[in-house]
Amino acid sequence: MATDYADLREGLQSVAFTTSTPFSTDRERIFEEQIAENARTLYDAGARTFIPCGNTGEYYSLSQAERISVVQTTIDALPGDVTVVGGAGGSTKNAIELLEAYEAGGADAAMVMYPRHTYIHEKGLIEYYRTLADATDLGLVLYKRGDLLSETVLDELSTIKNVVAVKYAVNDVKLFSRLVQTISGDIEWLNGVAERYAPTYAMEGATGFTTGIGNFVPQPVLALESALSAGEWDRAKRIRDALRPFEDFREEDGGGVAFGSAKNVPVVKYGQDLQGMAGGPVREPLVELASDDRERVERYLDRLENDDEAVSLRV
Repeated sequence: MATDYADLREGLQSVAFTTSTPFSTDRERIFEEQIAENARTLYDAGARTFIPCGNTGEYYSLSQAERISVVQTTIDALPGDVTVVGGAGGSTKNAIELLEAYEAGGADAAMVMYPRHTYIHEKGLIEYYRTLADATDLGLVLYKRGDLLSETVLDELSTIKNVVAVKYAVNDVKLFSRLVQTISGDIEWLNGVAERYAPTYAMEGATGFTTGIGNFVPQPVLALESALSAGEWDRAKRIRDALRPFEDFREEDGGGVAFGSAKNVPVVKYGQDLQGMAGGPVREPLVELASDDRERVERYLDRLENDDEAVSLRV
């Protein structure tokens, strides 16, 4: 890898596929062969940037050994012209263990998952990220999903040489616009709230975006990235509108006790099953889709694949 991380930064200036993790029917094992098959299917469709072990990959339901296996399997399945960014996080020791394994296995970068801790101090948070950056030559992508990665924290970390990007997964374009203008370091900004807001965030400075639904509808998602890169804003908005039903659906509360976005991953996995890929079951605390929700996925997918207007937007 070039010491200035130029190749990595270029790879992130696109759409990054946050890949799912196929499990056995009893959810006890990960299926490496199916991980590889899914990755190759996406590559053949045109995907070139992959994020295994993100939230779509059920990172928090995986063991350390499983995380390493998922990332390594993805790397081994793909040609050398891709960018692979493995999810890492947790305690400093656990995160460094993953970083070391990913680097040894040939990953290009690691995305540091949003910090989960009952008590967090801003100074300690900065120290945590600095420790991880010092422990690896991998490029690091910071994952912002809430207030903990404040403007102060991001500004401090953005000047670290191997901190190359921020995945901004907060639905606050006003804050995003300010951060792009005020953060000291020269970093890539990835829109982490996916297709619905891709045109808006691109206009405000996002150089790439991440996708979950791209796991089962890669072609229209890649078409959206192409339209954004070319500044074809009207076409980008039409593709966005064709994809919006899936994104709105994935944000809905789950059944029973309501938690936002509980359907996010099961929608992706069921979509993969419908497309002949390996989706399969989700692990607890996620639950499978109800029958009426499965019917909605089928209906949206049929509309996207057969509606003349939607199909025309891919080319």
